[in-house]
Amino acid sequence: MTTSTHLLRRRRFLPLFCTQLLNAFNDNLYKTAMVLFVVYSVYNDESAEGLFSGVASFLFILPFFFLSALSGQLADMRDKASIIRIIKAAEIGIMCVGCAGLVMAWKGIAVNELAIPLLLAALFAMGVHSTFFGPIKYAILPQHLRREEVLAGTGLVEAGTYIAILSGTILAGWIPVEWAAVGIILTAVIGYLTSLQVPSAPPLAKEEKLDWHIVRASIDLVRNCMHDRQIFWAIMAISFFWAIGAVLIIQFPPLAKNTLMASKEVASLFLVIFSVGIAIGSVSINALLKGQVSARHAPASVIMMGLFVIAFYVVCRMWQADQPTELLTVGQFIAWPMASVILLCLLGIAIAGGMFVVPLYAFLTTRCAPDQAARTIAANNIVNSGAMVIGSLIAMALSAIGVAMVEQLLLSAGMCLVSAWLGKRLHRVELEAGPQPHPAVTQ
Repeated sequence: MTTSTHLLRRRRFLPLFCTQLLNAFNDNLYKTAMVLFVVYSVYNDESAEGLFSGVASFLFILPFFFLSALSGQLADMRDKASIIRIIKAAEIGIMCVGCAGLVMAWKGIAVNELAIPLLLAALFAMGVHSTFFGPIKYAILPQHLRREEVLAGTGLVEAGTYIAILSGTILAGWIPVEWAAVGIILTAVIGYLTSLQVPSAPPLAKEEKLDWHIVRASIDLVRNCMHDRQIFWAIMAISFFWAIGAVLIIQFPPLAKNTLMASKEVASLFLVIFSVGIAIGSVSINALLKGQVSARHAPASVIMMGLFVIAFYVVCRMWQADQPTELLTVGQFIAWPMASVILLCLLGIAIAGGMFVVPLYAFLTTRCAPDQAARTIAANNIVNSGAMVIGSLIAMALSAIGVAMVEQLLLSAGMCLVSAWLGKRLHRVELEAGPQPHPAVTQ
């Protein structure tokens, strides 16, 4: 029996896994259903659609900047399982607001005056919800799992998250908006029920007073975590990776439409390939490392990712030489020369990316002090969010000055070299520090 299979049969892991999977699924089902319905059924103006999409993204990520420090403090100073149940109960209320907004928009009732504000309010609340849930789902693992199980558990959580994101996103594009409105409430209720089975995870340190000054708390949190060289290099490597991810996310949709001449259905196929690839990489790295939490394969993984990005660039340039004149359906795309190579390149990028980042999350939760795990993840979320914003701004600036989207792929490939250097530095510090102790767990 593999470690992963073993964990999925244990109460100390399975309820948490199901809860976070349902959380990611519902999050993406709601966000995608909302954006698609508003863009395709409410607005008929490109600038209005772009503004709505931008406002929605901003509102969702904003809580990560300002509330991650508070969420990390709370998770380390209170029972993590109790907080999970409170968060999941709140999700039911949030989704009721989102459901009301979707139904009102579907029925055409006060769309601009009330329906859209309700949709955006629920989206912002889900951003707050995710800010408080994110640190716990990783920080609780070392408390419930043995040291040799943490990497497998992190890989399963990461793989489950991407599969849930994929499922929620695809389902939202296929079902009517009224079904989505009902689905988000049902999923929230089921998620709350699974959270009731998560074993207790009491704080490992004495209770301290929460710092409600969110700006000061955020600065202090990042500064305190960065004093540890292992944590510093792990956060830097993860954050730079997500900066690359932000650039690639911006590049792929216009590339699919304007360079590959792919329809929306083909773009969905790309999403499937990419999400499945990350899930494969997340799980397979555990077999490669044999359960040991280490960054030793991080440099090679991200260099391989960069090579696949370069291969993707070369194929895109070749594709332009024999470019279709109309958008291709899924069948037409698959039949087009070089299509299989395109899909293999995307799969390779995703697998290598998953193999790079998953051990680093496990590294964070096992190399920090047990009573600081949630705050360490929260600090990582703050820096990650900043890196993603910077990466997005760079990509938008290149587009503004006229750099072709296909040429911007070379930027992503070059950034992989920096990630490899960061991974190398992290592994060097890891070797200097030696093996770390791990707290006892509940069997």
